[in-house]
Amino acid sequence: MNKLLIWGPLALFLFFAGVAGYQLTQPKDETVRSAMVGKPLPAFDLPAYDPAGEGDGPARITDAIFRDGRPKLLNVWASWCLPCIAEAPQLEALEQMGVEIVGVAIRDKPEDIAQFLARHGNPYTAIARDDISEVQLGIGSSGVPETFVIDGEGVIRYQHIGDIRPEHISDLLRELEAAG
Repeated sequence: MNKLLIWGPLALFLFFAGVAGYQLTQPKDETVRSAMVGKPLPAFDLPAYDPAGEGDGPARITDAIFRDGRPKLLNVWASWCLPCIAEAPQLEALEQMGVEIVGVAIRDKPEDIAQFLARHGNPYTAIARDDISEVQLGIGSSGVPETFVIDGEGVIRYQHIGDIRPEHISDLLRELEAAG
């Protein structure tokens, strides 16, 4: 009985140390995937980016823009985001291929958006200003940049986390085609 009292705690300690050591050696996936893939885009109504600032009041962009029967990309970005600069050429390439891209600028000022677009191009059909991350949180986006494929009925079909690189373009085109 005394031996069990001595060796029992040691065996338990070694077991838990072994489990902890195993877990520390396993690669960790820290990607936060959206639970909204396969579900309708949440309703939203955001101010549109107005480059001239001359509108008759703030124009609005709503979720209805995604329910016109044509699949689109929803690109969540910000002027202060360095990876967003890196993906700008790929967004331009997608736009030149005929892909409609709706941008959602997160926590950005109109003048900062204008400077970003002047420097890095404007591939967007429309740009909404999401000053409080309403859409970003609603679609389950974990950061910027992120791009979502939205089908013509307004359903989120695919999530691309991080900046779009040249090797990702074919995947996005395939997902857009599948969403059509």
